[in-house]
Amino acid sequence: MKKTPEHPDRKSIKTISLKERASKVSVKDFCKPYKKGSTLKSFLDVLPTTLAAKELKEIAQRTVTAYHQKRPIIFGMGAHVIKVGLNPLLIDLMQKGVISCIAMNGAGAIHDVEIALAGKTSEDVATGLQEGQFGMALEAADLINQAVLEGLSAHDGMGAAIGKRLLNVSAPYTGMSLLAAGSQQGLPITVHVSIGTDTIHMHPNFDGAATGTLTHNDFLTFSSLIEQLEGGVFFNIGSAVIIPEVFLKALSLAKNRGAPLNTVTTVNMDFIRHYRPAVNVVERPTLSGGKGYHLIGHHEIMLPLLAATILEEL
Repeated sequence: MKKTPEHPDRKSIKTISLKERASKVSVKDFCKPYKKGSTLKSFLDVLPTTLAAKELKEIAQRTVTAYHQKRPIIFGMGAHVIKVGLNPLLIDLMQKGVISCIAMNGAGAIHDVEIALAGKTSEDVATGLQEGQFGMALEAADLINQAVLEGLSAHDGMGAAIGKRLLNVSAPYTGMSLLAAGSQQGLPITVHVSIGTDTIHMHPNFDGAATGTLTHNDFLTFSSLIEQLEGGVFFNIGSAVIIPEVFLKALSLAKNRGAPLNTVTTVNMDFIRHYRPAVNVVERPTLSGGKGYHLIGHHEIMLPLLAATILEEL
């Protein structure tokens, strides 16, 4: 029969003073209650200086520094950012000179065009799929696929080609379109397509070769901007695969060409932490310097909060 081990002699335990022990959190880091009628600046000032609240302020300050130093501030994004109604906010940042470039996936372009043409987007996929009508809406597919053919002869990128066509047809809700705003302001909006993933690829007038050429043109435009990202900021907002992969390849190309990218700030914003944004955006690009951040939360809350913080800092 095994003998029960003896309990340790607790009298021999050595303790230390709480006052002398190092602590990660202090009352000086605590928040202050919100006062009714306060300004946004006052609200930001009373946030605790811990974790995401601290990082939100750091990201805003790094963005403001990049703005004043005329370094690129690039927003990469998935389609959900458009679907939750944030185009007016992004267009405002574009007009104020905060955003240098927007890179979106193919779905983002489709939702943006649907907004411009009809003032609405986001179909009921489950119902449409059962009825054989999912992705079969005509107008956006026709405009994008026609824009691609026109852009091919003009040697445009896909984003520029779509933006131009929206303006040429005087789309009813042009003022709500990122692609149209980019065309109006001469701001690069790049569209990065994976063929077979977007609804318009099912339509009879889709040209895979032309689409591939224009989206490759946009990749080269995006890569040239990434070469200048030293001291700048790259945001990946709501893209779990396409934009993180495109960003990593553009970054590799820039480094291969000798671009100094040692003080880059990267930010991933999404509902949860996905693998590719974590490693391709936050971790790997900042191994030789700079800093990467995660801001986790709903786009319709987090992006307006971030934009407001940046504008207050400006």
